[in-house]
Amino acid sequence: MRGLILMCAVLIAGALFGAVFHSGDGQLSHQIGEVVSVNNDRVTIIGTARVGDQQLTVRLGQNQQVKTANLLTGAMEYDEFYQVGDKVVVAEQHDRYHVVALFRLPVLIGLMILFSVGLLGYARRVGLYSLLSFIGSIAIIFGLLIPGLLAGFSPILITCLTVIVLSSMIILSVAGWTYKGKAALSGTVIGLIVTTVLCIVVGKMLHLDGMTQPLAQPLLFENEMRLDMAGILYAAILVGASGAAMDVAMEMAATMEEIQYNSPEISRMNLLKSGLRVGNAVIGTMTTTLLLAYAGGFLTLLMLFTTRGNSLMQILNMKLVASEICRTLIGSMALIIVAPATAWIASLMLTRQKPVVAGISRKQEVSH
Repeated sequence: MRGLILMCAVLIAGALFGAVFHSGDGQLSHQIGEVVSVNNDRVTIIGTARVGDQQLTVRLGQNQQVKTANLLTGAMEYDEFYQVGDKVVVAEQHDRYHVVALFRLPVLIGLMILFSVGLLGYARRVGLYSLLSFIGSIAIIFGLLIPGLLAGFSPILITCLTVIVLSSMIILSVAGWTYKGKAALSGTVIGLIVTTVLCIVVGKMLHLDGMTQPLAQPLLFENEMRLDMAGILYAAILVGASGAAMDVAMEMAATMEEIQYNSPEISRMNLLKSGLRVGNAVIGTMTTTLLLAYAGGFLTLLMLFTTRGNSLMQILNMKLVASEICRTLIGSMALIIVAPATAWIASLMLTRQKPVVAGISRKQEVSH
């Protein structure tokens, strides 16, 4: 039954995804081409940066060749430098062609296939559910969250709705409508409610405007200065925290279910104490995991501040750094709330059932 429910959720998410990406009249058509000649006479090389424009000839199909220019601005994080033989994505609008990027999709598809095979080989049926929820999550983010934010809806409301839908789909696809699934989902929702409140309160106290996010300024300009960038920052924090919160909630609920299954006569208080001890160990590593994940994403920024000789006082008070510290600490606070909340809810649910019923419910869950 849960497989059927999940499949319907993925299909609905896919429909949303398709509606968003195929209904716009202003989207550019694109083709895959091959660079057959390059003229770099107008390119100036400055160290590892390149400024100017490449004159390209690109073959589309068997017989068509088009000429276009590749503008190089010196911004190496965005510029692409092409060579003869490169496969590229070419956009077309009003009979004018523009090379967008290298054609990297085959490698990404290969990586996705490798990931899927590994997941299915290890987790089998649960792996299939996880893979479907993974695909559905991507579709929901692009089909619900991003269009809602661009349409000007309240970032907090649309993000909370998205996160609840994602959490329900992911957790229930793995655990089903069982005590474990319900406890994990309830703990996740409680943690995200607290995270939402913290985002709003701390964001206002720190005077964060959301403009420290990547490409925030061009996004704001292209949408006529009407987006709530601070709210979008809170949305990013919520989405980032939701993954770790679901992870901790599921670990707590699954562990407590195993304890109760192998010790059916355990009292609720002892079960709760066992869950809290597990939660202590889980939180101890997960908070560090969040710190390392965010530090890895901004490693070059930290290196830049070090080379400039900025003092620790200067670094900590910079808007960009304060924003990332806020993101890390609020995400960690979500875990501190989720672990004990899930433990309390799971102990309440699991000890309500009789020991015999516990064994039967495990057989029923496996049969599903």
